Amino acid sequence: MDLLNTLVDKGLRRELPTREEALAVLATSDDELLDVVAAAGKVRRQWFGRRVKLNYLVNLKSGLCPEDCSYCSQRLGSKAEILKYTWLKPEEASQAAAAGVAGGAKRVCLVASGRGPTDRDVERVGRTIEAIKEQNEGIEVCACLGLLSDGQAEKLREAGADAYNHNLNTSEATYGQITKTHTYADRVDTVEKAHAAGLSACSGLIAGMGETDEDLVDVVFSLRELDADSVPVNFLIPFEGTPLAKEWNLTPQRCLRILAMARFVCPDVEVRLAGGREVHLRSLQPLALNIVNSIFLGDYLTSEGQAGQADLDMIADAGFEVEGAGTTTLPAHRSDLADTTSGGGCGSGGGASLCGSGAGAASSEASDEAAGCGSACGGCSGHAHAEAEPAPARPAQAEPGALRSDLVAVRRRGAGTDIAPNA
Repeated sequence: MDLLNTLVDKGLRRELPTREEALAVLATSDDELLDVVAAAGKVRRQWFGRRVKLNYLVNLKSGLCPEDCSYCSQRLGSKAEILKYTWLKPEEASQAAAAGVAGGAKRVCLVASGRGPTDRDVERVGRTIEAIKEQNEGIEVCACLGLLSDGQAEKLREAGADAYNHNLNTSEATYGQITKTHTYADRVDTVEKAHAAGLSACSGLIAGMGETDEDLVDVVFSLRELDADSVPVNFLIPFEGTPLAKEWNLTPQRCLRILAMARFVCPDVEVRLAGGREVHLRSLQPLALNIVNSIFLGDYLTSEGQAGQADLDMIADAGFEVEGAGTTTLPAHRSDLADTTSGGGCGSGGGASLCGSGAGAASSEASDEAAGCGSACGGCSGHAHAEAEPAPARPAQAEPGALRSDLVAVRRRGAGTDIAPNA
């Protein structure tokens, strides 16, 4: 197929496809689907080999958001039955992060609902970052706190944050139909603030909100223009009690086409399969690993994901491997840029190894929606109240320091419980 050959050639050269080519990917037939996945897989393997980066969400503050994002279970006026609580203490968040790290997560994403943090909130999150890094050497931390004010990104960077997440979610043309309490430009401004402060920019989208193919192409092209290091692709989980509760517009095949289009437009960045993958991709999840190089481990912010052990089994069964903390996520040309402009950051961490190789140093990075309407760590269906319950004992065969997959059994917390989320 000439289109796919052209897109592979452009992806291997990091050349931007035309809008017409990107739209053509979304218009391919089901008969062509495996060809589309295989073509995107060639680009993925060129820059990331067969490695899968694991990310783990810690919900620092849940619910009661003043923003009106239509997709979000934490939005103003939401009737969704989710767990609501105020800020976790730094030691609680550090303990929560330990479950994901034990399962191989390379990045911990700290999410808080709300329009944006106060300076006191930033200081609080700074202490949490310090607590997590003190307990987990080499772990990356991404903050997702909503719209940032001047100077806040710098304070997060000084506290040890590696990245900041704030999703664009949808195209500029249709953003006003989704949210009215802040603008698309507000989101772009926050991503640019994070970039300017030396944080790795993580910004993605939510598919399935009734958008057109043109909207999807618009937002992915905008993400490339913003030069995000990480692009989470989320699929709407229509929460009961939200305005988009009846929006079931996705099929597994369409999800794969959307992921492939994102890979062709952003060939050398961390494309993350984020919220809603279990709901919409279902049994085709392993196929998506041929396109993306990053997923969330376990649950999300206010909804249940696949069990952590099932994630690890899926990666192994599909012939992929969990990316280790000593491996640079991004290709050398992006890692070098991150090192010189931000002193590290997403996917950098010091080494300049080609992403397809296993050498290098540690790097840096959110779900179906914006974590708290004003923010956007993949989403309000982001990492749920997760619980690390030891799985049945396995034969002792892992060497010291090896991945402890037996420690990860991430399950949802029920609304109204008094058990700390992600504990």
